[in-house]
Amino acid sequence: MSEEVLLSTAYFPPVEYFSVVARSRRVLIEREENYLKQTYRNRCVIMGSNGPLPLVVPVLRGSFHKTAIKDLRIDNSRRWRDLHLRGIRSAYAAAPFFEFYFDIINDVISGNHLFLIDLNHDALSAICGAAGIPAEISYTEKFLPEGISGNDFRYAIAPKRAPGVTGYTPVPYTQVFSQKHGFIPQLSIIDMLLNNGPGTRALLLRSLEADKC
Repeated sequence: MSEEVLLSTAYFPPVEYFSVVARSRRVLIEREENYLKQTYRNRCVIMGSNGPLPLVVPVLRGSFHKTAIKDLRIDNSRRWRDLHLRGIRSAYAAAPFFEFYFDIINDVISGNHLFLIDLNHDALSAICGAAGIPAEISYTEKFLPEGISGNDFRYAIAPKRAPGVTGYTPVPYTQVFSQKHGFIPQLSIIDMLLNNGPGTRALLLRSLEADKC
């Protein structure tokens, strides 16, 4: 288990992100970096009947350039909450643990958040609580150059990068649409939680054991 790991803020991020959180005593979240588009900072990917479905939290356009992630505002003039909740219901209503955990996800998405980092904080805390992950969460006070820490994964977990840099190896589990699409790795933690419930933390740690075999 790592003493401390450095991660970006993220919106219901993929399983690999949470495998890092699950093996760490302390998680330090970067809040001083400038916002990066097309990353997990404001999007997640769930599995719908027609394949992977991205859910994107819109941010105000005036905030795109050289704005610290801690100051990035959500564009709440758009009905993104309804779209996300409808997408999750449609994708996972048949999942074994939907009835047990959907309200937790609903409460996060329905919250009155103005800033992306606050939304992501509540998402991270809610999933850690639901999955029984005891990591201590804190935030950076200044920007730390990349590579200064051996456990710096702020830019390693990204939609266009293959998993594995963190030591994570996907461990297949039953998904709602497995018979149609096969096993799809690197989906949002929402997928693993609603399909595995209390077994989520153990499955996250198994992904690390698989890499050592």
